[in-house]
Amino acid sequence: MWRLTRLDPLTQLKYFNFFMYGSWSMLNPYLPLYFQNAGFQSMQIGILMSVGPLISLIANPFWGYWSDRTQNPRLILIIMLICNIATSQMYFQSNHFATVFSLMLLFYFFQTALNPISNGLTLYAIERTPYSFGTFRLWGSVGFAVMALVSSPVIAFFGIENLGFLYGSFVILTLFLSFGLPNQAKQGKRTSFPRDEFNKLMTSGLFVFFLVLSIIINTPNRMNSIFISVYISGMGGNEVMVGWSWFIAAALEVPLFLILDKYLKLTERAMFGLMAAVCALYTVRWILMGMAISPYHVIFIQLLHGFTFGITFYTGTQICNFLVPRSVRNTGQAIYGLCWMGVSGIVSGLLGGWMYDQLGAERMYVISAIMAAIGTTGFFMIWRHFRNKPQEPEAEPGTSG
Repeated sequence: MWRLTRLDPLTQLKYFNFFMYGSWSMLNPYLPLYFQNAGFQSMQIGILMSVGPLISLIANPFWGYWSDRTQNPRLILIIMLICNIATSQMYFQSNHFATVFSLMLLFYFFQTALNPISNGLTLYAIERTPYSFGTFRLWGSVGFAVMALVSSPVIAFFGIENLGFLYGSFVILTLFLSFGLPNQAKQGKRTSFPRDEFNKLMTSGLFVFFLVLSIIINTPNRMNSIFISVYISGMGGNEVMVGWSWFIAAALEVPLFLILDKYLKLTERAMFGLMAAVCALYTVRWILMGMAISPYHVIFIQLLHGFTFGITFYTGTQICNFLVPRSVRNTGQAIYGLCWMGVSGIVSGLLGGWMYDQLGAERMYVISAIMAAIGTTGFFMIWRHFRNKPQEPEAEPGTSG
């Protein structure tokens, strides 16, 4: 075990992503089933699944600020992981709705910012190196896909009620690996936060419009993530089918990230054009989901997840990196995560829970398709704005906007 911490920091970052995203594969697919097993209704499940996005409105800017202030995102990740382990084991020991809700508020304060802070650390670590972002992020997809598949028979054998112990063991491994991550604090600690650059960023019309569109397109994706396991279960599926649906979804992200690393041009025209195209594919995906009548149909349609979510995640992270000044990059990524996962997660949990109960899954997916079409229109408008501009060489991140 000790030798793992002696690995090259960039290599350790790959393993860190594998186990961090692998642990999430035990939350996203199976928490709704865990809560259903505990006796909660669909509306209650929607509320509980919106707790994370709700608290992220506070947690993401809080941890992003301190990551930029200390210039030490590795330390911030270590603190969050330690508290993540402690609080997760508390709410897994209760089946009382009010208690679980309160404990999950605390848990997600230490969980929701892990993704944007780790993304920011990765982007810093690979500067002036031959590596690309996707080279490291694909390890997260591999971890998520493998563990979604492997954990499903384990959960089926031991019972969904033991989900907390499986999750906790993987977070402990992630914590151990975090001590060997690259250290951003190479130039001394910053004494003040660059407020002028932050204010300039938040008054950028392009950046704000990008955030709004990110909320619109990810809200249906979050609704699907929350209720797909319940959807499959309602069609007669089991935990193994749920695992396969998530495995297929995440596995395709791996080659996709490699392709994007190689061929995606980091220009506004290319990135916003790609976002418009993938939002159109999102529209098709939600229409097909609303038409599904078998768990096997859902598993097959999940093939589109690798293209839709994979491209929007990768390209959206690169757009944010491109628009945000370097000195506030962690804060910018945290704000993007706040909108992309936080605000959309709150809307998807509450609105999705109501729609699933009152309108049914089919109509929920029809509304999702309409929202994706709105996102397509918005990104198409931005692409049209840049289409006739002279094409500039790929710029350093943070120089646009």
